[in-house]
Parts: sequence; C-alpha cells; structure tokens
Amino acid sequence: MTRSRQYGDAGQAFPIYITVVGGLLFLALAYFAVGQATVSRGGAQTAADAAALAAAQDTRDQLADEWTKAILDPAKWQDILHGEGQVPQSSCWRASELAGQNDAHIPGGGCTTGFLSYTVSVETNKVIGESVVPITSSRHSKAHATAVIEPLCDVIKPVAADHGPDELPRLTCKRDWEVDPKNPSSLPKPQDLFDVHLADQ
Repeated sequence: MTRSRQYGDAGQAFPIYITVVGGLLFLALAYFAVGQATVSRGGAQTAADAAALAAAQDTRDQLADEWTKAILDPAKWQDILHGEGQVPQSSCWRASELAGQNDAHIPGGGCTTGFLSYTVSVETNKVIGESVVPITSSRHSKAHATAVIEPLCDVIKPVAADHGPDELPRLTCKRDWEVDPKNPSSLPKPQDLFDVHLADQ
C-alpha cells in the first residue's frame, strides 16, 4: 500500500516537474532574446557614434583647410575659426561610409547638419535574430548620435605701435600660436583649431 502511494505521488509530481522545467527554459530563452537585442542595440549605437564623429571631423578638416588658404588674409580668420565663414561641403557622405564599416546604414534623411554639428540616425544591416520573441526575427536595431565641432581659438590682433603693418595676428587656443606662413609644419593642425566630440544624449 505504501509503495503504491509512493509511485502515485511520483506520477503526480512528474507533470509539475515538466511544467517547471519548461518555464525555466522559456525564461532562459527570453533572457537570451534580451541579450541579443542589447548587443544589437550596442552595435547600432557604436555605428551612430562613429558616423557622427566622422562627419564632424571631416567638416573640421575642411574649416582648417579654409583657414590655411586664407592665412594671408587675417580679416577672414575670425569667421572661419568660429564656423561662420564659407559653409563647407556636407560631410554626410563620410557618416554613411563609417556606418557601412560598422555593418549599418543611414536611412534617407538620417544625416542632418546644424551649426557646427551633425546628427546621424543609423539602422543595422542585420536583424536582431530568431528568438522566442517573434518580432526580433525581422527587426533592425536603430540608434542616433550628435557630434559637435567646438572652436578652440581666438584671434589676437597685433598692436600697431609695436608691429609692422604686415604682422599677422596670433592665435590663442589651448596654447598660443605665432603664425608663420613660410613654415607650414609649424601651423596648428585641425585638432588644434577645433575640438570634435559627441553631444550629451
């Protein structure tokens, strides 16, 4: 009688055991799906950050080139070094290039320019992947980022009484620069004239 009851209890417990194991397995798969989504979202954010920074850096380089071309015309320096000179060519092409290198793309209208800034939205080329959450099998991760170009320099005009009429102004940035057009290697580099960084999201 006792042995029969033991077998009966075991038979009743088996379905409960299967249910518990099935529930734990589902939870494990759900956590895996969340992990997949997190990794995919992280990849999208990396692509967006890289794309926005690349576009801003390309525009920074254009501004630096513009200043170098105008080096003998100090009247133009202030506007160029504060981003108010001739509008450079859009660098969204560079953002698209970097997004592609990070296995993502920029949808139409996903790269916009502001004053000394770029905002880029990207979408991963690959879907998040198959999981217990059906929608992940067809969903692409998306992210956006904004990079800004920060002017670092001011123009210090020479005092006429102490300097000749052809004396070029000085630049005061993170350090002072004596501008010597005859020595191009001594001129400030783009990163000396402008800082490029991601804006706080």
